[in-house]
Amino acid sequence: MGPSPSADLVGSILGVEAEDNDFKQQRSTLRKTNSSRMVTPETRNGSHSKNQEDTVAKDPPMQIVWRNVLIFIYLHAAALYGFYLCFTAAKPSTLAWSFFLFLFGGFGITGGAHRLWAHRCYKAKLPLRIFAAIAQTIAVQNDIYEWSRDHRVHHKFSETDADPHNARRGFFFAHVGWLLCKKHPEVIRRGKTVDVSDLLQDPVVVFQRKYYIPLVLTLCFTMPAFVPWYFWGESFKTAFFVASIFRYVFTLNVTWLVNSAAHIWGNHPYDKDINPAENRAVAFLTSGEGWHNYHHVFPWDYKAAELGNYSMNMTTAAIDFFEWLGLAYDLKSVPERIIRSRVNRTGDGSHPFSLEDSQFTEEDIKQEKAFCEIIPQDAKN
Repeated sequence: MGPSPSADLVGSILGVEAEDNDFKQQRSTLRKTNSSRMVTPETRNGSHSKNQEDTVAKDPPMQIVWRNVLIFIYLHAAALYGFYLCFTAAKPSTLAWSFFLFLFGGFGITGGAHRLWAHRCYKAKLPLRIFAAIAQTIAVQNDIYEWSRDHRVHHKFSETDADPHNARRGFFFAHVGWLLCKKHPEVIRRGKTVDVSDLLQDPVVVFQRKYYIPLVLTLCFTMPAFVPWYFWGESFKTAFFVASIFRYVFTLNVTWLVNSAAHIWGNHPYDKDINPAENRAVAFLTSGEGWHNYHHVFPWDYKAAELGNYSMNMTTAAIDFFEWLGLAYDLKSVPERIIRSRVNRTGDGSHPFSLEDSQFTEEDIKQEKAFCEIIPQDAKN
């Protein structure tokens, strides 16, 4: 699904230099143009467009960021201790609280940073945007602006050197290794071609980025431990290692599976020529983000899947519930005939729309191409 903390994430939270130049440049450009969005034809390209510039002649040597290595070693060691405490010391109410935070923070990533902000699959009123931003902060996977920017880069240059977590470099790199080394130069160079100025029109996104460090320290690490300690007498140590650390690291690894496992294992019914696959296990763990072959073919279907099966796509259920409450609206989904056009008679997805096929009109082809974009053309706050 996309970015969790980049080498620069840990960046903005734990002391590695944050990437603010791109953010400031986008805001400056937005002010000067006073336009709602600045989308170039290049930005509108499909997520798997090929370009000779996408590949450099010679890969630069990998530069390990040892500070990040040490940070993640500590986090995982502390999480293992928290996992041990789940069985030996934690109260049932603390375990229930941790599970709630896992689900709540997960929605901040799947329903918030991913489907709402990165892909503009639906629109949300201010209360829902604040709700999703709080949840996304609890999950600590970089601020909404950087998460969405990196995810759009991932879609546009998927499985190339410009992909932040290129799965062609192996499971470990796609899962966590990309966080332990400097970004490939192509990620930075080609990433600048992806427009994210629309994000800066949302005051929720701007506020969260401005105050991200204190928000993270409060919502991800302090509040989860404080609640069990204060309200039902859990020891602060147990509350911290279970509800703060273990819950956080578990959320990270579940998210990383979308970048790794769902780009390596599974079937490819919609496009057999790309790595992203339909992976039921990942879909279950991530509340619906494992239907990845579909998602990379049709990036801005709000379901991120063909079927609205709530048992394997709780994020879709949540968005539907918020629509019922009147907080979510303009939910976008792919028409059935367009989905079927992507599935060949043999089910391998090798035959998309073709003008030679008389059952499809030019308007059908236009619609299919539109759904293959990273974000819809009418994306607005």
